This record gives sequence, structure tokens and C-alpha cells, in this order.
Amino acid sequence: MASLRGRTASLNLFNRLLHQSFRAPNRNVSSVAADVHYQSTIENMKRDLLNLDINSQIGSCMPIASMRIGTFIHNIEVNPGQGGKLVRAAGTSAKILKEPKSRYCLIRLPSGAEKLIDTRCRATVGTVSNPSHGAKKLRKAGQSRWLGRRPVVRGVAMNPVDHPHGGGEGRSKSSGSYGKGSRTPWGKPCKCGFKTAKNRRRN
Repeated sequence: MASLRGRTASLNLFNRLLHQSFRAPNRNVSSVAADVHYQSTIENMKRDLLNLDINSQIGSCMPIASMRIGTFIHNIEVNPGQGGKLVRAAGTSAKILKEPKSRYCLIRLPSGAEKLIDTRCRATVGTVSNPSHGAKKLRKAGQSRWLGRRPVVRGVAMNPVDHPHGGGEGRSKSSGSYGKGSRTPWGKPCKCGFKTAKNRRRN
């Protein structure tokens, strides 16, 4: 609403300035061409003002409270002043689902989840560039090394001294003294971590 009032006030101010600057010298001429030029100039300036709206310009960074419903945004803060944390991957964007009038605003993330974000948090209008990043194919293994990605070796293919999954006859993860279940190279459970709940025995 504040941005709408600001645009309306600026339009009224330009109308007054143009009315005084064009009408004063051109009234003596009293020609139709002057009136047509005056009207076309006003329409062009109104169109330029509407196009210069900051809230709809891609790349504008502002609090979510200043944005409109349905705007696509990225690089969203979780806490005010913390810096962008959400929606920063290539080709991603989030959408504002509800008018940001209250303390929190409902936003749909690229995963489909809907999250309430503080309206004081800042975000950037538009979508992150390079949407075809995920579809890019690496030509050879060396190209992966150029990107800083090191090879990944399965624990089952290692020796018992190197990994808890190593050794044994066949492809067995339960070899060694660690018992059954998937483990990290440091012996911690992969899937759910160590159980912390107390074992309540029933009588």
C-alpha cells in the first residue's frame, strides 16, 4: 500500500508540473498540435513511472513486507539481518502466497513446502540464473576433479581396518565387531544415529 500511495503521489506531482510547463506557453499558440503533444508526453511519463516500480523490478532486494502477493523471489533471509539462506541454488525461486500484511508471510519453497517467514526479512525479486545447471553432463571423470569433487569409494569394497563395512565373505555390512546396520567410517550409525530413549521394560 505504501508503494501504491507513493506512485500515486508522484503521478499527481508530474501532472501538475507538466500542466504548468506546457499550458502556460502554449495557451497563446492555441494549436491542436500542442495539445496532442502535451497529452502524449503525459501518457509517456505515466508509463515510464509505472515501469520504474521498484517492487516489480527483477534484482531488487527489499523486505518481504514491501512485496506483492504472487511475486517470485530468491535468496531469502530466515532471521532479519542474518543474510540470505533459502532458495539460492541455480534456477530456483519461491513464491509469496499471502499478502504480507501481518508479522509473518507464507512462502512456497521450490521443494513444495510452505514456510512462514518474518516480513522484516529481506529477499531478492526474480529467479536465480543458470536454470540448466542440473542438466549439464560431465564429459569425463577428470572434469569432476576440476570441480573439486574427489572419488567416492564404497565401504564394502574396503578392508576392515579402513571401514566398519570392510572385510568378510561377500558383500556383508555386518562384518567385524560393530554388529549389524550401516555405519559411518567412524563407527556411528548412518540412518538414525545412536538411540537416546530409555529402554522401559514392562513387567
